[in-house]
Amino acid sequence: MERETVIKIEQLSKRYGAQTAVDNLNLEVAEGEIFGFLGPNGAGKTTTMLMLLGLTEPTAGSVRVCGFDPARDPLRVKEVIGYLPENVGFYEDMDAHQNLRFIARLNRIPDSVSGPRIDRLLADVDLLKEADKPVGSYSKGMRQRLGIAEVLIKEPKVIFLDEPTIGLDPDGTNRMLDLIRNLSRERKITIFFSSHLLDQVQRISDRIGIMIKGKLVAAGSIEELAKRGLGVEAGESYTLEEIYMKYFKEA
Repeated sequence: MERETVIKIEQLSKRYGAQTAVDNLNLEVAEGEIFGFLGPNGAGKTTTMLMLLGLTEPTAGSVRVCGFDPARDPLRVKEVIGYLPENVGFYEDMDAHQNLRFIARLNRIPDSVSGPRIDRLLADVDLLKEADKPVGSYSKGMRQRLGIAEVLIKEPKVIFLDEPTIGLDPDGTNRMLDLIRNLSRERKITIFFSSHLLDQVQRISDRIGIMIKGKLVAAGSIEELAKRGLGVEAGESYTLEEIYMKYFKEA
């Protein structure tokens, strides 16, 4: 059964004066898909995500997230998406329950609805035992998992993640990757994430896109890009780093 397209980008460009940050980008991402967005610094990844989030307007082309235009209907888009930046901000002196309740109220979710949801989410991200501690005492990994709970409080259809495992220890990294995978597989949430940690991208991504100098130079499953870029056949070994460097050098 063909999955619904939830992110649709057509001929998208963004220019800042004479500089082109994103150049004629075309891309589709399906419901429940984990899409890894790769590229060096300055490749246009952040600018693309800002346009998807409705935080900057395209110079040309169109974007649809769950059928809505982020530039024209930013509030409708914000109702159906969640965004976890690299550095998550919380009220340090408040505990996890209080932080999540505050976010729920900002999203106009009644306490009667958010209360049971918060308990469930804290259990999902394995923070229920630490839920009454001030967030200022949390480790980086705990803060990242609380960030996922914050993103999920409004039950989004799409989640955007920016370097979700950066700075985490191996245990924290594994917990975060398992959590991302479960959100996709069990809840059918679309995950669009940017990362420089290619081994981790390879572990969980259904498809990847590689941006170089504002252009999407490759998109597809890792197996497809390995065959296309490296000539690798099924059963042969390869790494995403080898695939990435092949397209990077050719660009």
